Parts: sequence; C-alpha cells; structure tokens
Amino acid sequence: MRLSAAIGRIQPSATLAIMARAAELRAGGRDIISLSVGEPDFPPPPSACTAAIAAIERGEHAYTAVEGTRALREAVQAKFARENGLQYGLDELIVTTGGKQAIWNAFQATLDDGDEVLIPTPYWVSYPDMALLAGGTPVFVQTTEAAGYRLDPHALAGAIGPRTRWFVLNSPSNPTGITYSAAELRAFADVLLEHPDLQILSDDMYEHIRYGDDAFATIAAVEPRLKGRTLTLNGASKAFSMTGWRIGYAGGPRDLIRAMAKAQSQTTANPSVIAQEAAVGALTGDLGFLEERRADYQRRRDLVHARITAIPGLSAPLPEGAFYLYVGCTGLIGRTTPAGAQLTTDEDVAAWLLENGVAVVHGAAFGASPAFRISYAVAPAQLAEACRRIEAAVASLA
Repeated sequence: MRLSAAIGRIQPSATLAIMARAAELRAGGRDIISLSVGEPDFPPPPSACTAAIAAIERGEHAYTAVEGTRALREAVQAKFARENGLQYGLDELIVTTGGKQAIWNAFQATLDDGDEVLIPTPYWVSYPDMALLAGGTPVFVQTTEAAGYRLDPHALAGAIGPRTRWFVLNSPSNPTGITYSAAELRAFADVLLEHPDLQILSDDMYEHIRYGDDAFATIAAVEPRLKGRTLTLNGASKAFSMTGWRIGYAGGPRDLIRAMAKAQSQTTANPSVIAQEAAVGALTGDLGFLEERRADYQRRRDLVHARITAIPGLSAPLPEGAFYLYVGCTGLIGRTTPAGAQLTTDEDVAAWLLENGVAVVHGAAFGASPAFRISYAVAPAQLAEACRRIEAAVASLA
C-alpha cells in the first residue's frame, strides 16, 4: 500500500499513544498511574445527561444540519454573548465533532502549500500536525521556562512573514497552564493589527479552569477590530467533562464558517445528534458546579506543584489555568538508572517514570525540551501516590 506524502509528514498524537501504552501495561498486570491524558475525572453535569436521555426517548436519531442544530447554535450564541461579550449571528457559528475538528476544518479551508501557521512553544501536540496535513508550514515562536513560557509580543512581531496565515493563541494553555490577561492580549492585538491578512485562532477550551482573580479574556473581545479575522474556539470537553461526547464549537467570520462547514460536509457531516442535545443541556443548565470543580483543580495544582518542584532536578512554573504542570527536567539529563542506562532526552525521562509506574508525556512532543507534562486531572489520592513514585524514581538515579 502506497501512503501519501502528507500522512508521512505527521506523527500520531503523543498523548493518545502514551495513554494507549499505559492501558497496555495495565492489561499486562502493571500498576500504572496515568498522568498523561487531559481528561477530567468528574462526570458530565446532570443537565447534559438528562438532555441526552430525553433526546433518545424522543427518538432523535436523524442527521442534523452539518453546522449543528439550531438549538445548539442558539445556546452557543447565548454563551458567547453572556460570558465573552461576543455577538455572533447563527451563520457565524459551527458545531464540530470535538474542538480538534474545528481547527482541522479551519486549516483545511484556508491553507495552501507553504502558508505559515505561527505556534508558540510549548504547544498542544496537534496544532503542527493539523497544519502540515493541510499543506501549511508550522513556524514555532519560542518561549522559555525562565519567562514562565509567556509569549513576548516582540517575538510574535519578529516571526510574522509574508506567508503567515494564522497565529494560534491558547489561553489557558495546554501544556503549561499560562493564562494571558486582557492587557497581555492587548499587546498581541497591537502587533496583529499591523498585519491585516493574518488570521487568529483563539483556542479557549480551558476558559473555565483558571486560578487567578482576573476575569477571563479572549482576544476578539479585547480588540473588536480583530473579531472579523478571529476564530474563537471552545467546546464541552474540559469544562463539562464531556471528552467522549465529542462536541466543539467556534464563532468567526461568516465566510470562514461557511468554508469550514463545506469541509465538514465532506468528512464527518454533523456531530452526534444525541451529543448535541447534551451540549444544549450543559450550556443552558445550572453552571454553579464550575466553581466547585475549579477550586478542586486548584487544590490538586497546589499539591502536585509543591511536591514536584521540591524534587532536585525538576522545576515548573505555577500554572494559572487548565490542569497541567509542565515540568523542566534539565537536572535529570545525564543521570543513570540503577541498571546503568543513561537518560539523554526527556523521552528517556518519561520512559523511566513509566517503568516506575507513572505515565507522563515527554516535552519533545510539545516542542520544548527537556521537560515533561503532568495532567493533574486525577483523584488526589492517585496524584499523591504518583508524586511519591516520581520522587522515588528520581532519587534512584545516579
């Protein structure tokens, strides 16, 4: 079988690959705590489950409009207005099979061979590969642990070239948890206003998982002059713990949304009708539980950050949002295991931790090494035990 050049340019999702490896080891009898996948351990809200059951009982089983049901797009429209100060017409909204498909659709609809996508490091593992599959070229804008992995507006300005088509902005961030304030977004906006052909992808998937007192900010609301070339992305996966339901949504300029729906019509067509009804229930139901969960995540963050940064050789900025800790492991490179194997890369470090019963994702997958990512969206008791295992694994190194 001859495979395409495009499929040869990309790698499987590192997070999903490690999740699968951890499951394989468990099936073989190993005791593995997985801190690899970004999946909340809370159930979906009752309003989502009730709406899904009611849809099944009503006999909802047919195709819907490719861009999503009117009821869900109205719920998304109200959410953007209520929470983000963004006004969209229904024809400026699309519902997708997970947030990932919204990005896929946008890149497929807009990128030609050689068009560039600016992606700050560290990045969510799928951004570069989705750009590559669409014929685009990922261009990485470097950040550093010393600067808290925050993007500098001058670095952004210096990376923009004549072929730059998209700038990807993820706040709160996967994998670092950094969260940009309205003032920081204002500084980015001042740069982006100078480049009228550049589009912005604002990935707001972790909007409701933040730990500071500042209100959440999104760039199209901070600078309304950018709204006409910004795709604002969100979904049900993280805030509502509905990862397997596969519902994402996005608001943007009408022509882009129409093109994205055209691409979607030739791939998945509409998302699951039952999942769409569940998302309506989630978005229109009681949202009081979000604060309780945010506080729970913050307690887990404080636990894992304190334990991990106390280990000699490891360091990490304190996350401001999401549920990840991005751990620098420069101090472990060059050390050797009790069996005499030397750790030369962060992939070696992740493999050693897996041998000691903890699955993490190596930093090379996110474009910033040496490091590894911990997801602390697991029960506190498991998280404490995982930290103990990491402490012991590092202590055993020569």
